Amino acid sequence: MTTSRFRFYAELNDFLAPDRRHREFATSSPETASVKHVIEALGVPHTEVELVLINGESVGFDRQLAEGDRVAVYPVFEAFDVSSLLRVRSAPLRHTRFVADAHMGGLARLLRMTGFDTLYDNAYEDRQIERLAARDHRIVLTRDRDLLKRRSITHGCYIHARKPSKQVEEVFTRLDLAHSARPFTLCLDCNAPLRPLDRDEAINRVPPDVARRHHNFSTCDHCRRVFWEGSHWQHMKALIAQLRIE
Repeated sequence: MTTSRFRFYAELNDFLAPDRRHREFATSSPETASVKHVIEALGVPHTEVELVLINGESVGFDRQLAEGDRVAVYPVFEAFDVSSLLRVRSAPLRHTRFVADAHMGGLARLLRMTGFDTLYDNAYEDRQIERLAARDHRIVLTRDRDLLKRRSITHGCYIHARKPSKQVEEVFTRLDLAHSARPFTLCLDCNAPLRPLDRDEAINRVPPDVARRHHNFSTCDHCRRVFWEGSHWQHMKALIAQLRIE
């Protein structure tokens, strides 16, 4: 067995046993264990980790631990660009896309509302989420730590909040999404792009009172749903303002 000393920073401490939070501690592991294996054995999903330093040197997840190593583990940095130091992944994601697990339906709709491609189906099994994440290079959204530990999932967010409105704030803050949001461009139901719909065409597809009171419409060519600027739209617009993307 090999003994090394670990220190986790910021929100990564939430995954640790209480007596290991916000302090350096010793842990033992097999001589062949990688740093990724030990990090996850301690309860921290590898998808939550952005930077690992061993004795001050940035390393990848496959680095094997040696006796006496001092390991510092960091989450995503919001205020500093540390891209030149990163060794834990081969490349950053080119596009911000998500796949949400069965308990993240409300969050999925809110991310679609703000223009982020988000796959969701409450029938998704873990292996389907893993496959979609690997195939499309998607970020997995979940409160299931074991799901985030699956080998082929490279990017994920463990969601701490319970309410969808707080969950979307959490994701926006953590991933700095404000500047790349495109509100009201995706269908809330099926994730397909929306397009403007002429009022003359919309009249035959919406209730008469809606046709009388509204002039701006959009539609999804996949599910054929029609959207207009009603009370629900106003509520969503207020939420978007809170996310500071207007």
